[in-house]
Amino acid sequence: MNTRFIHPLSDVQTTLIGDETTIWQFCVVLPKAVIGARCNICANVFIENDVIIGNDVTIKNGVQLWDGMRIEDHVFIGPNVTFTNDIFPRSKKFPKRFLQTIIKSGASIGANATILPGISIGENSMIGAGTVVIDSIPPNSIVVGNPSRIVGKAD
Repeated sequence: MNTRFIHPLSDVQTTLIGDETTIWQFCVVLPKAVIGARCNICANVFIENDVIIGNDVTIKNGVQLWDGMRIEDHVFIGPNVTFTNDIFPRSKKFPKRFLQTIIKSGASIGANATILPGISIGENSMIGAGTVVIDSIPPNSIVVGNPSRIVGKAD
């Protein structure tokens, strides 16, 4: 028995959603997106087609996940985190392939952080609120600032 909850005020076009996942109001999820089990997708989240979300992931309000995003298990994405997938964006000019951004298992990203495309955020890393991440982050790192810098190690 699937115990998913999809709020009736959301537009969820995919059927690839794991058990016990909750999708709150005003979300849009495109038809090819994959969402794992026991996820919490908060209000006003947009998820494009070429997005894969693992299990036990929390995505807070106001986040957009663009084509090329890969989010592993046990990830926390804070409110209004901004992801990008095109390093040279221009109106009506699209790359042949969008860059892939990978958020590794156990990573946490604080509110209003900005993540540039084509990078990896390592396992169990913590990205501080408002951080602008311009390069890949090693596992277990604590990162803050604009541009981002490692200030410690997460246990």
